[in-house]
Amino acid sequence: MSIELWYWPEIPGRGEFVRLFMEGAEIEYEDMAREQGADALVEHMHALEGIRPFAPPYIVDGDLCIGQVAHVLAYLTDKYGLGSGELETDLQLIQLQLDITDFVAEVHSVHHPIASSLYYADQMDAAFERAQDFRANRIPKFLIHFDNALAVHGGPYSLGQQWTHVDTSLFQVMEGLDYMFPKYMRKMQGTWANLEGLQAAVPEIDGVADYLASERRMDFNEDGIFRHYEELDEQ
Repeated sequence: MSIELWYWPEIPGRGEFVRLFMEGAEIEYEDMAREQGADALVEHMHALEGIRPFAPPYIVDGDLCIGQVAHVLAYLTDKYGLGSGELETDLQLIQLQLDITDFVAEVHSVHHPIASSLYYADQMDAAFERAQDFRANRIPKFLIHFDNALAVHGGPYSLGQQWTHVDTSLFQVMEGLDYMFPKYMRKMQGTWANLEGLQAAVPEIDGVADYLASERRMDFNEDGIFRHYEELDEQ
């Protein structure tokens, strides 16, 4: 029985981090809301009982229903034997995935620095200030951290020649930043050599290559997490 992935059908968003990993690992899954629509997702969430996911993305695997990207990826890694085989290393990989979760939250706060309930147009001045600090301080801080982690096993992946959930997620982060801040990222090219090497290597994974070439791969857009607003990029 295939795994059910539940996430909003109109955006790549956080669901793409789960989707990329499952595609790379060739895990059979159904993209439920893309097949049935957003209303079906809302209805499914409201019908869940017990300790429910706070928000999409979440997966259903038989009787199990869990949310949170890092949690889902750790579960899938363990179920399909896609980790390092060493507890300490696998925990460190989960740690990196949680760091990615923190970074993605900060990405979202660039264009929604005051409140998620407000439109971007209602908080543009605050977003402009937030973007300046994000480019100057937060992107370098996080990407140096991830770049150093990739260097530990010699790259191109987090375990050297073996790719993990961290690698597909970092690929999505780099692709998202290229879309969100094209001028800034071009200016900084060569600064994070290990991440740039990873960004080139992940599309060579068979399952990922097939996915990226398919219609299932959704383009970034201004309803998702990584949004391009020219005024927020390098001036």
